[in-house]
Amino acid sequence: MSNKAQKRGLVPKLRFPAFRDAGEWEADELGTVAVFVNEKIPVEQVALENYVSTENILQDFGGVARASKLPTMGAVTRFRHLDTLVSNIRPYLKKVWVADKEGGASNDVIVIRAKQRLLPQYFSFLLKNDTFIDYVMTGAKGVKMPRGDIGSMKAYPALYPTKPEQQKIADCLASLDERITLEAQKLDTLKIHKKGLMQQIFPAEGETLPKLRFPEFREAGEWVIDPFDQLVEVIDGDRGINYPSAEEFSSSGYCLFLNAKNVTKNGFRFEAMQFITKEKDCVLRKGRLNRADVVLTTRGSVGQFAYFSKEVPFENIRINSGMVVLRIKTKKVNSDYLSAFCKSERLGAYIANIAFGNAQQQLTVAEIKKFQLYYPGPNEQQKIVECLSSLDDLITAQTQKLAALKTHKKGLMQQLFPVQDEVDV
Repeated sequence: MSNKAQKRGLVPKLRFPAFRDAGEWEADELGTVAVFVNEKIPVEQVALENYVSTENILQDFGGVARASKLPTMGAVTRFRHLDTLVSNIRPYLKKVWVADKEGGASNDVIVIRAKQRLLPQYFSFLLKNDTFIDYVMTGAKGVKMPRGDIGSMKAYPALYPTKPEQQKIADCLASLDERITLEAQKLDTLKIHKKGLMQQIFPAEGETLPKLRFPEFREAGEWVIDPFDQLVEVIDGDRGINYPSAEEFSSSGYCLFLNAKNVTKNGFRFEAMQFITKEKDCVLRKGRLNRADVVLTTRGSVGQFAYFSKEVPFENIRINSGMVVLRIKTKKVNSDYLSAFCKSERLGAYIANIAFGNAQQQLTVAEIKKFQLYYPGPNEQQKIVECLSSLDDLITAQTQKLAALKTHKKGLMQQLFPVQDEVDV
């Protein structure tokens, strides 16, 4: 039986000029044009450098990291250079990697190798593709930890043109991937630079002066150390008698009601938001934010800070009891400086040391009030804030640039490959 498609205009929206008259593409089941590798080798034949499991394949087609451990016994699936490896646990994480070496893969990683009709470089982009991931998820089994169905994968419609056109598409997308990788490395460099700078711009443990100080403040004397309780009002989130019921939350409204999932190490995350009405807001007593407040998570992922700066696009915000509000109550400390200090490595290490609980870590208001705040004079505080803010602007701009490139690639792939809805293989 022929596996070729009953094609109805099987051509992409965007085609390179040299191939515009090259005719329609072919379509075959993935299991026909590729091999699902099952060659096993003893685990003793692989090392951390060439072992791949679901843990060290990176999300969003991000490549692979060095494995942290090897299986203690048994066999692994042998993969070769240019094989495509697909993590079969939670496929929606898009853990797909094209091998740049030989090695071994765990049993939860599917190794797929292109046959003669497909160039390996082109084949990899068929699988490093949202269309493939969406298809795998339709046949996935399980709820909490879904797994792709190999039989379903083998039936996936693999679309392909002639080899010269395959090569052109692969070269184009590989070039774009190289650009994305370069911009991602620039972003990582900026983040590493900021982390190193913050380690030097705030005093280390047991010291009252930072290693790095701006020239105009080198003779300004030691920094002051005070507990948070003297400088900061610590306000618990709302969980009182008037706490909103599930029916009182909506997807839009007068006041944004945040929970701990809306606060990350990178600040506020405005996803899965819930709102309450003005009437409901008026009867609540605790947890309302003022501009320049700092929010700290106290349950679950403790120690995450977010700053309610003027750039935050909401006026009315409340928090629940999984967080506290930190509000400056003295002119000794600038609220922008408090936000910067809260993200210092020193305070992070202290929080990690005092947080308690096994299944769910917690921080108490009493312990938070004991936090020690290290601070210089107002002018030096402002200088530190300006320095870090300038670096944050660079990181934000680079993040946006990287996101734009990824969006461009996604749109390009949607046009370089034919639409599969009507493919019958």
